[in-house]
Amino acid sequence: MTLTRFLHRTTGTAAAAAAALLVLATAGCSGKAGGTDPGDRTGADGVRTGPGVTATTLTLGALTDLTGPYATLGRSVVQAQQLWADEVNAEGGICGRKVEIRVKDHGYDVQKAVAAYAELSPDVVALPQVIGSPVMAALLDDLTRDGMLTFPQAWAGSLLGKEPVQVLGTTYDVDMIAAVDFLVREKGLRPGDAIGHVYFEGDYGAGALEGSSWAAGKAGLKVTGLKIKATDTDLSAQVSALRTAGVKAVLVSAGPAQTASLVGVAASRGLDVPVVSSAPGFAPQLMRTPAAPALAASLHVVSAAPPVGSDLPGVRAMAAAYGKKFPDAPLDSGVLSGYHAARLMGTGLVAACEAGDLTRAGVVRAHRAQGSADAGLGMPQDFSDVARPASLKTYVLRPDAEVPGGLVTAEEAREAPGVRAYVEARTD
Repeated sequence: MTLTRFLHRTTGTAAAAAAALLVLATAGCSGKAGGTDPGDRTGADGVRTGPGVTATTLTLGALTDLTGPYATLGRSVVQAQQLWADEVNAEGGICGRKVEIRVKDHGYDVQKAVAAYAELSPDVVALPQVIGSPVMAALLDDLTRDGMLTFPQAWAGSLLGKEPVQVLGTTYDVDMIAAVDFLVREKGLRPGDAIGHVYFEGDYGAGALEGSSWAAGKAGLKVTGLKIKATDTDLSAQVSALRTAGVKAVLVSAGPAQTASLVGVAASRGLDVPVVSSAPGFAPQLMRTPAAPALAASLHVVSAAPPVGSDLPGVRAMAAAYGKKFPDAPLDSGVLSGYHAARLMGTGLVAACEAGDLTRAGVVRAHRAQGSADAGLGMPQDFSDVARPASLKTYVLRPDAEVPGGLVTAEEAREAPGVRAYVEARTD
């Protein structure tokens, strides 16, 4: 069933009304334990609705960073998702309802995010954007209690296993397994070699280190892990430690500022080794800094998504529409990530509409019924198993200052050897 087909839902559809009556009959009035919320109701069109859904409006929420360390990412994601909402509304909305997105800025401050969620949550049906692994960790119990379908802009494996929380694509550990595989295949690392891993404290870094340590153990490599904070922007001390350890390569699971500092300092001090970053560790703005030559020479980026300058028709169309709507905004990976998340949220909402149930529980059920959701913007996603990543394939990208988004494909998406066994062992 396509999105366009269900943008205009006719009023009083008999099948929807029957489905709604069936759900009401089986669920009764037992509250959330029975799959319903006391605020759920059935509209004139036969569609069950709840918080965030009226007869004319479908309201989504975004908890983002517009003023903190990931402000560039936050702006890109917010604008990309607004582009999607405008496109959908131009075609009539979803289920005959206009889509609205309410945005709250938490500045990457957990306490502000908790307060923002308390203010936002009563009035939205789902969250197509929450930025930050620490934020998600703080909100996880509330999101689970509220049954709020949520797409984090965070990829920690610790977020798996929660019915309403959907990590899109791979997780940080899976990406680092792919990174180690790339270093062994393409950069000549051998058993006994040491690799450094510079990582943020918290779930982001901890998850990434788990993946690199597992893959290094399988390859006979040693990992020198160096934990840093988001406020650490001068990595001179870490580069010195890596030189002393004699590393043959470095992994980075941090932010763009940390990646630029590490690569730039390493180049100036003669630490000439390949560096592989998690996707959140790169931003195209880095290619306009003094670190650009060093980044182009030594950096690769592992990502569940293709570069925003990809030749995929869906990506090209999105890039053109985004450039027209936001001509002065950079086209970066956050644009693709945000737009992709919104498109996938849309497919779930359309499926929920088709089932006649736009309650929070109905939206989660419709979302989880998708075994191969494909928005034409990268890898198909399997949402049916809450305990596993939606995808196990990872692209390897490399910096290029001459292309939109600053990255080009070095390797097409592939599943690293052993990663499926690793995921199965974690979920058994």
